[in-house]
Amino acid sequence: MRCPPSSRVRWSSLLVAAAILVIMLRPALAFAGGDGEFSEYEERGWGWMYLASFGFGFLTSLTPCVYPMIPITLAIFGARGKDVSKRRAILLATAYVLGMGATYSVLGVAVALASGASGFGTQLGHPVVVIPLVIVFLVLAASMFGAFDLNLPSSVQARLNRIGGKGFGGAFAMGLVGGLIAAPCTGPFLAGLLAYVSTTGSVVGGGSLLFVYALGMGVLFWVLAAFALSLPKSGAWMEMVKSIGGIGLLWAALYFLRPLVPQLRMFASPEVWFLGGAVLLAIVGVMIGAVKLSFHGTRSEKVRKAIGVVLVVAGAYAAWDWKLTPRQHLPWVHGDEIAAFEQARAQGKGVMVDFSATWCGPCEELELTFGDSEVYEAITGNFVPLKFDVTEGNDTDEERKARYKAGTLPAVIFVDADGNRLAHIKRMMDAPTMLKIVRPAVKRLRDSKRAGTP
Repeated sequence: MRCPPSSRVRWSSLLVAAAILVIMLRPALAFAGGDGEFSEYEERGWGWMYLASFGFGFLTSLTPCVYPMIPITLAIFGARGKDVSKRRAILLATAYVLGMGATYSVLGVAVALASGASGFGTQLGHPVVVIPLVIVFLVLAASMFGAFDLNLPSSVQARLNRIGGKGFGGAFAMGLVGGLIAAPCTGPFLAGLLAYVSTTGSVVGGGSLLFVYALGMGVLFWVLAAFALSLPKSGAWMEMVKSIGGIGLLWAALYFLRPLVPQLRMFASPEVWFLGGAVLLAIVGVMIGAVKLSFHGTRSEKVRKAIGVVLVVAGAYAAWDWKLTPRQHLPWVHGDEIAAFEQARAQGKGVMVDFSATWCGPCEELELTFGDSEVYEAITGNFVPLKFDVTEGNDTDEERKARYKAGTLPAVIFVDADGNRLAHIKRMMDAPTMLKIVRPAVKRLRDSKRAGTP
């Protein structure tokens, strides 16, 4: 028995809502590894290092930074219709990806040699960088919703229209620019690669790893090149895709505002009811017309569309923020090193020094592990939690990181009350793994206290 049209519409709305939520949650996967995990692959050898670079590059291609590049790549690889074969489209995509590879190899090595890894991610917390980036996302979102069309200059369009044969150089040049557009989402893992280059001096090795990272990002563009030629050129489906793209760009604007707006990082509740409410909000937004309706319709249709878009963006962002909200927070001593060590001596404890930054995704996810009941009890029962916010990357931040040998973020160092090092956490990890580090550190702390007892 066939479903009535109204049922099919409702089910399609639910599927669209689910797709949007999955897309919105993807950045968490890309940031989950962080630069700390790269040290693990480094210990396993070059093969694992290249595989890790490729894999994290692919995850980066699923982040909001890449959304604006998709229409451009479709225009280059698939908009030539019958004039461009699928084989030539894939070759053009290859030239485009090689351009991205050149960008990351040259830029990455240059940054590593000039300032090391520590200065790269700090740019993601500066208003001078973040605000223009957010404005770009908002402008692109408005274009996706049909407020205006972003047209390249006629001379540039003419060159793009001649892509093919002599057009590989043009595709390569567009790849160079595309690599810069995606750069903001590369921070955490790229910092690990830059740290490797800056600490080992292996420019060739580091450059090749960055190139493989770009190849991982290029998988998405090869897929676009392979299938774009068979897509319909117009229709209602395209308007729906543009609406989803606009919603994604609005979500990306909120995502990059997180380091500057604390309220965007602190409003979620860890309870399941909050997640349920967020998902319901997004579903209601889709069913109202966030994707299906157009801003070119009647006034009531425009209003419904706007309300739907707001609900979907709010629901998707709230669901993602719920994912990053710990069930409980450690009783942090913020920045006051003297007070933390005095408290540790008075209570017979050690100190857990956490270096964090608003732009550091793995640092934020470590808070989830700290909130686990067993981890929470193990830390608070034996250590005074001291947090250093190194978002600005100023001289004081660098001095503290150098003194504790923190290296790249995330960095959590356990010391006794006299500053003797007990353990070091360099990556995001789950509760059982962290307990395997914290419990031996507690044992060493107790042994050192017994050894110092007269």
